[in-house]
Amino acid sequence: MVLPIVLYGDAVLRKKAASIPEMSDGLKELIDNMFETMYQAQGVGLAAPQVGQSIRLFVIDAAPFAEDETEQTPELNALQTFKKVFINAECIKAYGTEWSFNEGCLSIPKLREDVMRPESIHLRYRDEHWNLHEEHFSGLQARIIQHEYDHIEGILFTDRITAFKRKFLEGKLKAISKGLSLPDYKFKRPRKPWKIVCF
Repeated sequence: MVLPIVLYGDAVLRKKAASIPEMSDGLKELIDNMFETMYQAQGVGLAAPQVGQSIRLFVIDAAPFAEDETEQTPELNALQTFKKVFINAECIKAYGTEWSFNEGCLSIPKLREDVMRPESIHLRYRDEHWNLHEEHFSGLQARIIQHEYDHIEGILFTDRITAFKRKFLEGKLKAISKGLSLPDYKFKRPRKPWKIVCF
């Protein structure tokens, strides 16, 4: 089932998400629905807060990144099969040289900005079978994970751009929060909005 994606301005996007105590049939169904929602919206990642659930869960399928390129490289080949579920993810360390990449977000439609992030991340998490993993990720895999991990921490990619750029985007962000700039996928207008402040 395709779920509505919560848009910028909703308080759920600013909450630090709660840990999930155990695997359940309801959680399995939510994971399936999140993948379906992500595909319908043509995204590569989706976090539970983006569908109104303040829990530590996000899903990723990076295949579209590989499909957009004509020249295949080892990293792009790895992205083609990079489909994962992350439950109760814990960032042990983000490290390496910071690099810039143009990011967007399904909760902030029609806006993209260059964001600096470390090239690698060391993560502990559970998968959809409740197996515990501890892994290192680099490159675009790490980039997507860090973006989605931010969501379960109540952080948006717009928090990671310069104050000047945030000020420049203030009008567009307010338009999204007021329901004046809407996506072409299923969405939910913000409820319990927070005060938008550009530093």
